[in-house]
Amino acid sequence: MDRRGFTHFKIVCVIGSMIVAGISALANTDHPAMKPSPDEALQILKEGNGRFMKGESQHPNSTKERLILAGKENQGDYAIATVVTCSDSRVPVERVFDAGVMDIFVIRIAGNVCDIDEVGSIEYGLAHVHTPVLVILGHTQCGAVTAVCNMLEGKAGPLEKNIPPLIDNIFPAARKTMQANPTLHGSPLIEAAVEQNVYQGIEDLFKKSLDTRELVNQGKVKVLGAIYDVGTGEIRWLDEKKPLEILKQIESDSSRPAEKPNTHAPSPTAKVGQPAPHLAPAPLTAKH
Repeated sequence: MDRRGFTHFKIVCVIGSMIVAGISALANTDHPAMKPSPDEALQILKEGNGRFMKGESQHPNSTKERLILAGKENQGDYAIATVVTCSDSRVPVERVFDAGVMDIFVIRIAGNVCDIDEVGSIEYGLAHVHTPVLVILGHTQCGAVTAVCNMLEGKAGPLEKNIPPLIDNIFPAARKTMQANPTLHGSPLIEAAVEQNVYQGIEDLFKKSLDTRELVNQGKVKVLGAIYDVGTGEIRWLDEKKPLEILKQIESDSSRPAEKPNTHAPSPTAKVGQPAPHLAPAPLTAKH
C-alpha cells in the first residue's frame, strides 16, 4: 500500500471509530425511545402486575436518577398508559403495575367514574402525553359502588352533601346489573355492579369524547377495562372486544347529538411500534 492509500485507510478508520463511538454514547443515554404499540404496552402492564402479585416487584424507574430525568424531560416521551381508577387507598396504581416515575398517567376519582373532569384528563393523557393504552380500573369492595347499590336496595344511610352528585354516574351501571340479575343482592350484586361500572365509564367516555373515539378508530389507542382485587393484588382483565362494541353502538346511535372536531387540539406525534427501554416487557432491575 502506498503512502496515499495508507493515509486514506487511516482516515476511514478514524471516521468509522467516531461513528461507532457516537452510536455507543447515544445508546448509553436515557433518551426517550419510541412508545410501545397498544398491544405491547398492555403486555408490559400485565407482566408488571404479575411480578407485583407474586411478590417479585422490580420497582423500575424509581431511582434518584429517574427523578432528575423527570425534572428535565417531557412525560409525553415516557408514559405508556393512562389509568383511571378509584381514590381508594388499597389501589396503589404504580405499585400494582410495578411501574415507576413517568410510566403511568393516573386519574383517580371515587368510583372510577368518567364525568367531564375525568374525560378532560383522559384526553390530555391520550392526546398530549401520548399514551397508547387507556385502562378503566375498577376494584373489589368499591365503597362508591357499594353506596349506590345500598341506596337502590333501600339500605343506605344519609350521605354528605357533595357525594350524591359524585356517584350519580354509577347509578346506570347498578340499575343495569339489578335488571339483568334480579336475584342478586348484597355482596354478589356489588361485585357484578363493579364490573358493569367499568363498562359504564367506558360508555360515558366515548359519549363525551370524540377525540378519544378517533384515536381508538385510528388504532393509536386501546381502551380496556379491568378489575383489581384488593385482597390478592391480581388484576382481572375484562373482554377486550367489549369497549369496541360499546364504541360501535355509540357511533351508530342516530339520536346522539352531532359533534364538531376540535381543530385546535394538536394531533398525537409520538411514534409507536417499539418497546421503550425505560419500561421494557422484560423485568427491570432498577431499585429504590
